[in-house]
Amino acid sequence: MSRIGIAYPTISSAIICVHLCSSAVQPMKELDYDLATYIDHALLQPAATTEQIAQCCAAAERFKFPVVCVYPNAVRQAVELLHNKRTKVCTVIGFPTGANTSATKLYEAQEAVENGAVELDVAINLSWLKEGKQDRLYQEMAQICEETGVTIKAILETTLLNNQEKTLAAEICLDAGVAFLKTSTGWFGGATVEDVRLLKQVTKGQVGIKAAGGIGSLAGAIALIEAGATRLGTSRGVDLIRQLDEWENER
Repeated sequence: MSRIGIAYPTISSAIICVHLCSSAVQPMKELDYDLATYIDHALLQPAATTEQIAQCCAAAERFKFPVVCVYPNAVRQAVELLHNKRTKVCTVIGFPTGANTSATKLYEAQEAVENGAVELDVAINLSWLKEGKQDRLYQEMAQICEETGVTIKAILETTLLNNQEKTLAAEICLDAGVAFLKTSTGWFGGATVEDVRLLKQVTKGQVGIKAAGGIGSLAGAIALIEAGATRLGTSRGVDLIRQLDEWENER
């Protein structure tokens, strides 16, 4: 059955051979999975309208993406549009800097859950991390995890951290009870294969890894998944599926 109801075939188990550099995936590596199941379909443009939110939700449902990610003010609309659908609603907390007070983040998180969000992408406080205030960072994330009871993805903003800081941030968030580590907001740079590999090494499969920021090509998406990403945060999910369908049609 077509993903968009026109000319695109269903890709439930795609075998893909891609030639990428050694820092991405091995040359001609074969993959076997449904790309759509990895995509957190994001619409995080500040000027997004209700019509655009509706289009985003419709696309996510049509392509069977697991999640749409929208700003907190759009959560209720997205939840209503996706009621009893497979696609769930995610929103962002403390986005994009993570520099809100802990009380503000907690309130924002609780309100989002009351409005129907079941996944929260929470930007961590980077200044606490860099100043050695690990206890405060842990307490903030642990409280959000405990008091909301939903899937929490900690946004580390890896482009602003060195490897030691990335490792420390990951370990603190793991101890706090997050379900995913997310590389980036996309506002300060995007996901890299190297960062995903590092997070995979640190987490040892204990939590999911969400790569986000700058994901627009099929080759790039595959490289991140091969490195260990279990979710891809992108506004270009539909285009990725179309690229995949075009590749399939050219085989």
